[in-house]
Amino acid sequence: MSAARPARRVLAAAVALPLLIGALGACGYGSEKKDDKNDVAAEGAKLSVDTVKIGYFPNITHATPLVGDHEGILQKELGGTKLRSTTFNAGPSEIEALNAGSIDIGWIGPSPAINGYVKSKGKSLRIISGSASGGVKLVVNPDRISSLDDVKGKKIATPQKGNTQDVAFLNWIAEKGWKVDPQSGKGDVSVVRTDNKVTPDAFKAGSVDGAWVPEPTASKLVAEGGKVLLDESTLWPDKKFVITNVIVSQKFLDAHPDVVEAVLRGSVKTNAWITANPDKAKTSANAALKGLTGKELPAEVLDPAWRGIAVTDDPLASTLQAEADHAVKAGLLEKPDLSGIYDLAPLNKVLKAQGKPSVDAANLGKR
Repeated sequence: MSAARPARRVLAAAVALPLLIGALGACGYGSEKKDDKNDVAAEGAKLSVDTVKIGYFPNITHATPLVGDHEGILQKELGGTKLRSTTFNAGPSEIEALNAGSIDIGWIGPSPAINGYVKSKGKSLRIISGSASGGVKLVVNPDRISSLDDVKGKKIATPQKGNTQDVAFLNWIAEKGWKVDPQSGKGDVSVVRTDNKVTPDAFKAGSVDGAWVPEPTASKLVAEGGKVLLDESTLWPDKKFVITNVIVSQKFLDAHPDVVEAVLRGSVKTNAWITANPDKAKTSANAALKGLTGKELPAEVLDPAWRGIAVTDDPLASTLQAEADHAVKAGLLEKPDLSGIYDLAPLNKVLKAQGKPSVDAANLGKR
C-alpha cells in the first residue's frame, strides 16, 4: 500500500498560470472570460471552509484533476477558499485518507470506492460525479501470444489484487470458461499482481507475458514492443465504463455543500475545456505529471494513452454496478448493497446551471 505524497499547496489561478508552458499561457482557462454571473466563489469570496483538501493519482486516467489543478480551473471556482491537493499511488491509501479527514474529495477508481462504501456500511463516502471512461487494455508480447485463446497458460500482470483491472481480467477469464483462484491468481492463467511502476520492467525482462492495465502503463508496454490484444472498452455497451469517479466524505458533503458544488463546477468546466482543447489539455496534463513525479511522458506513450481516455461528467452508474457484480462473481467481494452510493444532486444542479443534461444514478442514488 503506497503512502500519499506530501500535500502541496495549490495557489490561485493568477499565480498558477505562469507555471504553465508558454504555449498555454495565453490561451489557458484562466484567460477566458468569466460567464457565470451567479458564481459567487469566482468573485473571490471565501466559502464555508478556508481550505478544501482533494486527492487524486498522478495518472492520465485522472486527467480531470491533473488539468483542473494545473490550469487553476478548480481554484478559480473556489474563489477565496484555498485548494490543497495530495496525490496517491493506490486506491486503498486514498480511502484511508478520506476516512481520516486528510482529504475531503477525491478522484478514484470504482473498486476502491465500492470497497470503501461497503466497509463503512454506507457511512463514509458518496460518489458525486464521473470523471473518466476507458483507458484500459490487454497488452501482450506478440512473440508469445498472438490470439486471445493464447492467453491461457500465460503470465498476465494486473495492478493489484481486487483492483478495478484485476476484477475485469478475472471476469474476462471466467467468461472464457477458464478457472483461476482469485486469491492466489493461480490457474488456467497466472494472474501476477504487479505495481504499475514495475510492470514495464517485468514485461521487458520477460517475467510476464502481458498485462491488463490502465493508461499510461498500457502505452508504455506498447513502446517496449507490446501489442494491444484487447481494449476493454469493446466489452462494454457503447464502449463506455467508469475508470475514474469523484468521491466525497459524507461528513464533508453534509457540512459544506457549497464547497462540494464549487469543486464539481470546476470539474465540469475542466472536462469541457479538455474536450474543447484536447492538445492543450494533453500538454497541460503532462506538465502536471512532470511537476508531481519529476518526469513527463514521452510522446510515443502520451499520445496513444490520451486518445484512449474520455473525460465524462456522467458517473456511468450502471457500469459501477456491473463491476461490483464481476467482483462478486470472481469471489473477491460479497454481494454488496450499493443503494445510496451516489448523491448526484449537487452535480445535476451544476449541470443544469450550465445548460447540460442531468445524469442518472441507475437506482443507486441517495437513500
